[in-house]
Amino acid sequence: MSSRESREAAPPPPEPLPADVFDSHCHLDILKTPVPEVLAAARSVGIRRAVTVGYDLASSRWCAEAAATRDDVYAAVAIHPNDAGDATDEVLEEIASLAALPHVRAVGETGLDYYRDWADQGDQHRSFRAHIDIAKRTGTALVIHDRDAHDDVLRILAEEGPPEQVVFHCFSGDREMAKVCADRGYVMSFAGNVTFKNAGDLREAAEVAPPDLLLVETDAPYLTPVPYRGRPNAPYLVPLTARCLAEVKGMDLGELCETISRNGERVFGAW
Repeated sequence: MSSRESREAAPPPPEPLPADVFDSHCHLDILKTPVPEVLAAARSVGIRRAVTVGYDLASSRWCAEAAATRDDVYAAVAIHPNDAGDATDEVLEEIASLAALPHVRAVGETGLDYYRDWADQGDQHRSFRAHIDIAKRTGTALVIHDRDAHDDVLRILAEEGPPEQVVFHCFSGDREMAKVCADRGYVMSFAGNVTFKNAGDLREAAEVAPPDLLLVETDAPYLTPVPYRGRPNAPYLVPLTARCLAEVKGMDLGELCETISRNGERVFGAW
């Protein structure tokens, strides 16, 4: 996010949803607004809860602490694939300890990123396999960052054996990738980029994704949905993405929200 974006006023709130839903992936520690204000704005439009997601050791500690002090926040902890070189045995041991805490309900975001050349692919594979093991040992969901790496992500999951709950965060595949994920029972979480004009492949993927394998997210402060693309994102803008998904799937919006909430409790546990 640019400094110019961070200085802009927040976009006006969208119309509230007809049923409560939650933000399955955001980064509360990066937002410029204090967490109580962020979550109050989200509640005003029907977003009652959020999963705040770690990407390095410091952010994972922060997320775990935030979840421990708020009953409307859960945490995910991990080392991002772009920082896979930092995933030493000692660091992974602490990630495992954090993942065992009661309010930490997922290991993520982990996975593979072949778009950015920030980490050696061998380090990424090793880190991803270690995080899969942590998720299975702690009985938590696995939240996957998959960018330009579909085949290797699916292969490594199959080789290691996935945990019971797998979420493809900010799903980036096409219709065929969605069918593969559906066949394997992997949950697909769609972010604001599904609303972008050039995101036809994503909308086709959402169209074929089974409702019981759907989640919605912001990835805030990134991937702000249309019509506020280019400005900072926050959980209160989830309704824009949810409405897009309902339209793509030809579903009643309230029914979609209720389905997503049920899916969230299955993946992350009861709030």
